[in-house]
Amino acid sequence: MVELAGPASIFGWWGTFGAILLPGASVGGLLGWAEALRRAGGRRGWRWLALAPLAFAIAPLLMPGAVAALLTQGLGGGAIAVALMAIGGGYALSRRGPLWARIACGLVSAALTAALALAGPGIAGPVLAITEPRGAWVAVLGASFIAVLALASSIPHRPADRR
Repeated sequence: MVELAGPASIFGWWGTFGAILLPGASVGGLLGWAEALRRAGGRRGWRWLALAPLAFAIAPLLMPGAVAALLTQGLGGGAIAVALMAIGGGYALSRRGPLWARIACGLVSAALTAALALAGPGIAGPVLAITEPRGAWVAVLGASFIAVLALASSIPHRPADRR
């Protein structure tokens, strides 16, 4: 987390477990459940599991003073962006739905992912510039995390196995 959030990142029980690890485990569990349901032929309402990444946006907003910090300072906006990148990227990779909508979602998700990869200097100064080895590593790390999350988020959009 220090690599992505910068040296100002701190460890705390609620912030680390409640706002990062618990939502991550929840999203993983829900997307795993979606894959199990998909392989079993699906069932009514199972495609709503495509919204599982919203846990990354909701959990940090439950912290005391988080909504005010979001509205006044923009703190927590990154968590919302992660959820949007995952949901939009998952839909774009799904090969279901109108082509124009998948292209639009893919472009927005790719633009946000590129912004995340290039945001290093704004977070931790010139040491994380993409032209520096550590900055390039952090950019690849962040972008690959989002790419894997978007790929997993495409599961609820995939056709159900009818065998």
